[in-house]
Amino acid sequence: MSSTLVAKPPARRTSRNSSPRHKWTIERIIFTTLNTTFLLALAALMIYPLLNTLAISLNDGSDAVRGGIGIWPRVFSLQNYKVVFNMHTIYQAFFISVLKTVVVVATNLFFTSMLAYALSRKDFIFRRSITLIFVLTMYFDAGLIPNYLLIKDLGMLNSFQAYWVPTIISAFNLIILRTYMKSIPDEIYESARMDGAGEFRTWWQIVMPLCKPTLAVVGLFVAVGSWNSWLDTLLYNSGDPALTTLQYELQKLLANSMNAGVNVASSAGNAAGAHGGQITTPIALRSAIAMVAAVPILFVYPFLQKHFVSGLMIGSVKG
Repeated sequence: MSSTLVAKPPARRTSRNSSPRHKWTIERIIFTTLNTTFLLALAALMIYPLLNTLAISLNDGSDAVRGGIGIWPRVFSLQNYKVVFNMHTIYQAFFISVLKTVVVVATNLFFTSMLAYALSRKDFIFRRSITLIFVLTMYFDAGLIPNYLLIKDLGMLNSFQAYWVPTIISAFNLIILRTYMKSIPDEIYESARMDGAGEFRTWWQIVMPLCKPTLAVVGLFVAVGSWNSWLDTLLYNSGDPALTTLQYELQKLLANSMNAGVNVASSAGNAAGAHGGQITTPIALRSAIAMVAAVPILFVYPFLQKHFVSGLMIGSVKG
């Protein structure tokens, strides 16, 4: 019997020191230590104001005036939140604010992206002229009084349309979306035309899915701006209590508490009166209002965070 000897390939030597990622030189150790320390310090600076505001909002109002509160309440109390949540208009205002934000984001993304698609096409001969007109609106504004007179002449005072109609098109968001759409290869558009797709179908079924990161960032910007806005309610819909928003009601409560000094029972209507007219202070109430207004955005942001970094850099690569 003859045996066939098969040569085996030499065993590959593996060593932790052979991989570049395991080479811990003195320079890398110093860089990693300094980088980690800097990022931890930066993170602490970013999160401390939020924790401090939360601590003050959960602290007794009269004790909060003394100052010196860090990230933990010194005298725990829920009175500040009781004053806020016992306002008889708070829940209706919250519903209107949510509805307003959803409608503003949906309409702004729909119409702005549609216009951005048209201005991004090279075969549209008026794209430069129209883009210039929108850019000029970013530098020159008619002012508050002309805007109010325009809304009044359009018959939109004390109506829900005053919230979303003026925000249908945003020049800044238009530039961002147009820049991203211009970076889409022309072969994609040519392929869509060969398949018989029209302009609307190309925009809706092809371009919009490709713009998800940018749409997420733009939508977040629009949502934050709409949620934090209270001046539009003051100017256009202050005469209709059914159209009041959360920010406007909280702003009124804060203004009344600042005028009253320490007792906000009168500014909150029957809210504080139901608790025996307990005392709170403007600084504690302001912190509670800030937390109530910020919580919805804090819940929405994590769902859009994965698109935020990639979409935020749009425009710095290709103009």
